[in-house]
Amino acid sequence: MPNFRVRVLVVLVVLSGFLAVAGFPPATAATLAQPSDSLWFDGAPLTVQGGRFTDGQGREIVLRGYNVSGETKLEENGGLPFASVADAEKSATALRALGGGNTVRLLLSWAHAEPVRGQVDTGYLAAVTAQMRAFLDAGIRVFPDFHQDLYSRYLFNTGSWYTGDGAPKWAADAGSYPAESCGVCLFWGQNITQNAAVRQAQYDLWHNAHGLQDAFLATARTTMAYLQQHLSGPEFAGIAGFDPYNEPYAGSYDSGQTSRTWEKDLLWPFYERFRARMDAAGWQDKPAFVEPNLFWNANISTQRQEGGLLDAGNLGPDYVFDTHFYDQKAISGILMWGKAADGQYAADFATVRDRASAAGTAAVVSEFGHPLSGTVSDKAPTVDKAMYQALDSRLAGASWWSNPSASGPVLSGTQWQWDLYSGRHHELMNGNPGKVLTSGDAWNDEDLSAVRLDDSGNVTLRQDARLLDRLYPSATAGTALAFTYEDRSRDGSTTLTWNPVPGSLPNVARLVGSGQYGLLVWRSGDGTAPTELHLPASFPAASTTVVSDLGALGAPPAYTGAAPPVAVAPEPGGTGSRRLLLTDTDSGALHYALVTNGATAPSAGLLTAARSELGAWAAAHF
Repeated sequence: MPNFRVRVLVVLVVLSGFLAVAGFPPATAATLAQPSDSLWFDGAPLTVQGGRFTDGQGREIVLRGYNVSGETKLEENGGLPFASVADAEKSATALRALGGGNTVRLLLSWAHAEPVRGQVDTGYLAAVTAQMRAFLDAGIRVFPDFHQDLYSRYLFNTGSWYTGDGAPKWAADAGSYPAESCGVCLFWGQNITQNAAVRQAQYDLWHNAHGLQDAFLATARTTMAYLQQHLSGPEFAGIAGFDPYNEPYAGSYDSGQTSRTWEKDLLWPFYERFRARMDAAGWQDKPAFVEPNLFWNANISTQRQEGGLLDAGNLGPDYVFDTHFYDQKAISGILMWGKAADGQYAADFATVRDRASAAGTAAVVSEFGHPLSGTVSDKAPTVDKAMYQALDSRLAGASWWSNPSASGPVLSGTQWQWDLYSGRHHELMNGNPGKVLTSGDAWNDEDLSAVRLDDSGNVTLRQDARLLDRLYPSATAGTALAFTYEDRSRDGSTTLTWNPVPGSLPNVARLVGSGQYGLLVWRSGDGTAPTELHLPASFPAASTTVVSDLGALGAPPAYTGAAPPVAVAPEPGGTGSRRLLLTDTDSGALHYALVTNGATAPSAGLLTAARSELGAWAAAHF
């Protein structure tokens, strides 16, 4: 979660088997749960190869979605993401259809998994599994996360301004910690470094005082074994990996210890121990999504600490570099007065790409976002657009067309958060019946959910659909060389256009007009499965135009067994979401595809001219 939130004043410092298509071989690996609308190449488990996520067809995979959800941090539904499986199913359908997501980071609670020391609550695990299954059945990949903030809610008194989540009461009681107090704290995150109770509890976990780390790891192993045993083989294939611990921090450093040596001597050995539990629980083919010291990439220099798992060596296929990013300057209300602009976070996210590349693994930004209410909420449309832009490419829009070969890999990411109950909670803060929280996220005054339920019980977006439901390459048959997406999202009544088509490509610019567009450049691989791009709801078939070396046409046809080079198909899960399929028949060849909704029935002459311009541009830059 974002580490700074204003407390006072105005400062806010899928599948093999029964859907094989004629002429194409069925997948041979275990596949995802078999939702409707699946095709023969869907559903292979993820692996990490060559620093990218890949599927069983050898395609590069991009994970995009949301955290489900901060509700797990509350007590009102017993530490579960949802009040019921029906709500989980409603959420999954909406997340796919309205939010364009293909992945969720699903939060788990240690406190509810092990309420009594040494006794795992299988009732809780059963309920978690059922809610997780709702997403898997919708064709959405899942990576669970044992979540914590400020170690545990049980460190806080009933009248406290703040609360935490994570460790069970017996763990908080084990250390006889001092009475919690943050002193003069304007932000809940200040408790991490200023609250003696929180600091000592964190310190104890990493040093395995009172056997706390042993207990946590035992519960984690039991949890993973339960999921492996109670999900079907196809369902388990949809589990992308496991995030062992949210936002780790030392609490305090020993004499002579630094943030870097803490990662090396305490955090990394913890991850190795967790990895061993994964292997023992039947998760040996899935990566651990490991997070560095949470302050390693803070964008306020006085808070940044050296880190990023620098001494862990080559992480390889067993681990994914998993980090968070919030613009703490923007959230502060005083360190960034204006709004975010084109390329605002290019350098920050380039750091993530470079660190993952140096570690020999894939990267995921598993939390990012910005408050949607409060004194800095006016920045959210630009901050979030700039973060998505930085996930798509390491370049600002102003320089993308002139230097696309420097665009870099497309990053995976899950936005914080997707909470159906936003603004409708009934949370007794720290168990206090006189302090019932209903607004926002009902947790430390935060309000970051992209959705809510309206008065009729329908899922409604709280942010611009143009921003959230994005075109992105969910699967690339080969190697993605460059990608950009101009979403034309709004800041109030202002349309934000940070990457206009340059005047040097007049026919492409004419074709795009004032519409949204995305452009992917890739080099083909050895497989036969197509490249896929998620099509937002704003790209109906009739007004979607594709200009590619594989074909240039308006209103692409439906995908069939004959596999036209450019076609549209439903995404798995029966949610109504759709994808563009681009099928090449070569290996090592350069391909490009521009997808736009800016044209209506474009003429053959315009399509031919735009294709000629793009072909020359691609040849010149790649």
